Amino acid sequence: MKQYLDIVNTVLTHGTESTDRTGVGTLRIFGMQARWNLAEGFPATTSKQLFFKPCKHELQWFLEGSTNVETLRKMTWGEDSDKRTIWDDNYENQAKALGYTHGYLGPIYGHQWRSFGAEGSYYGVDQIKKVIEQLKTKPDDRGIIVSAWNPMDLDDMALRPCHCFFQFVVINGKLSLQWYQRSVDVFLGLPFNIASYALLTHIIADICGYEVGDLVWTGGDVHIYKNAVEQAKELLKPERAPLPLPTLYMPKVNSLLDLDQEFFDSIHLKDYNHHGSLKAAMAV
Repeated sequence: MKQYLDIVNTVLTHGTESTDRTGVGTLRIFGMQARWNLAEGFPATTSKQLFFKPCKHELQWFLEGSTNVETLRKMTWGEDSDKRTIWDDNYENQAKALGYTHGYLGPIYGHQWRSFGAEGSYYGVDQIKKVIEQLKTKPDDRGIIVSAWNPMDLDDMALRPCHCFFQFVVINGKLSLQWYQRSVDVFLGLPFNIASYALLTHIIADICGYEVGDLVWTGGDVHIYKNAVEQAKELLKPERAPLPLPTLYMPKVNSLLDLDQEFFDSIHLKDYNHHGSLKAAMAV
């Protein structure tokens, strides 16, 4: 995962100090891009451990169309677990301030992906279903896009979408995905985002009968929070040099109906060797 370390190094070296809505402060750069060939291995960070279990189940949660943190907790940790999720802080600090209860986070990613524009008796657009139909019938279409950025709903969301939209392209029988991320927490968030969109590419490619191609990230405000700067510097030390990438084990998937709990539970990374974990507090 040299590409990830290059992003970290660039922000640490050239980033400008800035205030932000959380009050923590950042080093920031505007506009970056990176690319991974998914045929060369699954892009999980190796200079620090990626906690893949919460990552894959967050994607499950998005694809199910859920926007409730209690549902995410059950998907990730089991029916009776009280373990926290990466969305608990957003629920407690933002969703409750909006008046939401019982774990509801507002019309965030899952709602937009599966029910964009839903209101009253109108169920909205199932964008995931639509892109699968496009990929199967019109793979040369240049508008195979899913958007989570819905201006009508932004004020009702516990967190505005950081990864705003993504686009699929088929070239030579290979499915590639590019996502645009308006706001990028490089140390904590980006490794999750990379792995999540890599897994999504594998899933959609399998459903549509394609091989996997490239994964492309385009970042807007790319930043490292000040409370994670020392940990980010630790990543660049020679003793944390990148290791070979793991491979993805995923059962055969034929349709969206196959994406149940058993399917996501069985997904895992084979030969995932990594250096130790590095922790930092999430800025909310």
